[in-house]
Order: sequence, then structure tokens, then C-alpha cells
Amino acid sequence: MNTTNRRGFLEALGRVSMGAAASVAGAAHAGGAAHAAGAAAETGPKWGMVVDLRKCIGCQACTVACIMENDVPEGAFRTHVSVYEVLQDGGDPAMVMLPRLCNHCENPPCVPVCPVDATFKVEGTGEVLVDASRCVGCAYCVQACPYDARFINHETQVADKCTFCYHRTAVGLLPACVETCVGGARNFGDLNDADSEVSRMLAENPVSVLRPEMHTNPNVYYIGLDEALQGRVAGEAAYRPPLNLPADHV
Repeated sequence: MNTTNRRGFLEALGRVSMGAAASVAGAAHAGGAAHAAGAAAETGPKWGMVVDLRKCIGCQACTVACIMENDVPEGAFRTHVSVYEVLQDGGDPAMVMLPRLCNHCENPPCVPVCPVDATFKVEGTGEVLVDASRCVGCAYCVQACPYDARFINHETQVADKCTFCYHRTAVGLLPACVETCVGGARNFGDLNDADSEVSRMLAENPVSVLRPEMHTNPNVYYIGLDEALQGRVAGEAAYRPPLNLPADHV
């Protein structure tokens, strides 16, 4: 992670009130205390991620870091990099990387379908979290997510997903996937701060989101995303079968 991005992240974190930070710290792994944080962060940064696909090499360091940091069970992922083989007409195939995670949407469809209010959105900072103490494992939210970013944890029997490493950002650390991205493809920061690295990246580059037709207003943006891959979000394997596209799509 570059120094500028880290410095901007820490400056944004410093604008969170002590009360809000304490509430977030108590939500380390989306347990019962996390739900109270939903109304605690009414001021401060709004977190988002910009993924620069021009820099992603598909090394899966982010996937491994997330698994280790969040104790993700075998066979499941909170984040991973899908790898597609895009075939040009009459040309050589090209490998295309697509890092995927929960999009922490402004209008998350997973929230209203939860019958016990276990899934909620933190006011202000914007993370979408799961209160494990309330979740009954019905999987309604898993089915509602248009990004295939949720799963039922077979060890805890409750819904699980990326949290933007809520427990890390509360104490001034970057999400584990961002910290370990060797190419600097993952960038995390305050979308409300016009001077933050992520805001500058959004201002200076054409960006895309996955499944724009769903109108969820995601807070995960992509630079260099091929139009043909915007809807390629199904499944959890790290490799995808070849995708045949016209030559001008690569």
C-alpha cells in the first residue's frame, strides 16, 4: 500500500469521534456489540474501495490475507480474485483479473430481507455488517445479494461476508486485503474527503461498478473493468472458464 493512501486513511480515521471509535472497536468480529455501532458513527469518514485492475496480477495474496485475518472456514471466501480467460476473435487469449468482495452498497438489498434485523448498515462510515448474535442462518441475505458476496459459515451457521475489516479500521489499520496487495491494486479510504487517494482516483479515472443495473450504489469501484465482466459475479472459485468476446472487448 502506498504511503499517501495510508496517510490519508489515518487522517480520515482521526476525524471519527472517540465515542464512535469505541463502538466500532467493540464490533471486532460482527458480534452482538456491532449492532449498536449502526447508530454510533453519524459523523466522520465514509469508507470505500477503488480497485485498479491495471495493477492486479491475480496473486491471491488478498484472498489468503483475508482468510487468515478473519478466520474464514475452508471452502469459503470473504474476498477473492476471479480469473477469466478472454478470447479474442482470431487472437490470443488474455487473462483478466476481477477482485471481488462485498460492495457495501448505499442501498443494500440484503438489509430489508433480513427477518431478524441481523444485517445492517453503519450510519456514516457505510459498512454493511452482520450481527452474528441475531442471525438465524436463514440465508435470505445470501440470496438477495447481487454480487454473490455472502455465504453461510458452516462453522458458525450464520451469514458471513467482507466487513472492510471493521475491527482493523477502528484502530487505524487498513483492511487486510489492502495491506497485503503487492501491486497496489486495492485502495481504501474516505470517499467524503476530496483529497483522499480514493477520491482522487475516482476523479481522475473512468470507473465502473459491478451489476450497475441493480441500482445498489456500491462503494467498491473498478478502474479498467471490461464492460463484458460487469455481470460476471456468480460462484466462488478463483478460476473461470474461457469467455468468448469480440476482439474489441480486450
